[in-house]
Amino acid sequence: MATSASATLSKAVKQQYMNLPQGDKVQAMYIWIDGTGEGLRCKTRTLDYEPKSVEDLPEWNFDGSSTYQAEGSNSDMYLIPAAMFRDPFRKDPNKLVLCEVLKYNGKPTETNLRITCKKMMEMVKDQHPWFGMEQEYTILGTDGHPFGWPSNGFPGPQGERTPAPLAPSFGERRANVLSLFRTVLLCDGESVLQWEFQVGPCEGISMGDHLWVARFLLHRVCEDFGVVASFDPKPISGNWNGAGCHTNFISACDSIEKLGKRHSYHIRAYDPKGGLDNARRLTGRHETSNINEFSAGVANRGASIRIPRTVGQEKKGYFEDRRPSANCDPYGVTEALVRTCLLNEEGDEPADY
Repeated sequence: MATSASATLSKAVKQQYMNLPQGDKVQAMYIWIDGTGEGLRCKTRTLDYEPKSVEDLPEWNFDGSSTYQAEGSNSDMYLIPAAMFRDPFRKDPNKLVLCEVLKYNGKPTETNLRITCKKMMEMVKDQHPWFGMEQEYTILGTDGHPFGWPSNGFPGPQGERTPAPLAPSFGERRANVLSLFRTVLLCDGESVLQWEFQVGPCEGISMGDHLWVARFLLHRVCEDFGVVASFDPKPISGNWNGAGCHTNFISACDSIEKLGKRHSYHIRAYDPKGGLDNARRLTGRHETSNINEFSAGVANRGASIRIPRTVGQEKKGYFEDRRPSANCDPYGVTEALVRTCLLNEEGDEPADY
């Protein structure tokens, strides 16, 4: 059942225009994080050549007063290409370009967490930090109600149904989100509030790059289906699971003790509002820990840190940090883990290198 008028429009009409030849030109869609730290913006530049690497892409600019990043009297912001991907919508040779945002004076914007994350990753590159992130989200109708729920009520209590799996991890194959989302629409939308996709394993700065682009792809697919993807960590209050972004990290066993000593620092780094969003989710119920307490346990999904059973037995491998919220900035999350676990920082504030 369609949830907006746009979902009923003929996609064949759109395809007629998408099939028009584009000659020897290449369309590069520049994508960036806006001033909210959660929203994604984009615009397209036409190139006379196909870029082979991110170094081949020109810098660009935009009006920051329209994205909560500048005043109208001094609004020009700079887009610095940081990562390039194939475009699954416009097809080859067109590109998606994830960008960093700099102010007029060359300094990063407040929501450009990539720049410091990359610095931390360079400092530990010889240790090859590997991550995997599990992005949970909620599918909403354009009216803000969970897609597939009764329009004037709620489904049966959570736990009476078994959630249908979305699909296996697609990691590097970001374009597969198209078919993943179709799988979601064919599943029973009333069976569960929360859906999930996984990205990884990724090394270093690429974890944040890949997750942000995966989010962009999901939003773009939702447009075609007339629904909305929400990363709100608690979109529906009450006796329902929230949405997190569980982060898997390969590290030494003593990392758990280090994380326990910096719990408050990590909580601040794990959602865009410094812990306020996560406070609605990390209640100690619905497979979460309590935001005010650090805990770790083997196979314990009610702990801050879940240690997989095989890792607990073999005393090596990875752990799952279950604290990051669904709307976290992956650059902030991965940087925090590196600072604490690999750079051995202590205290409640990040060091200034």
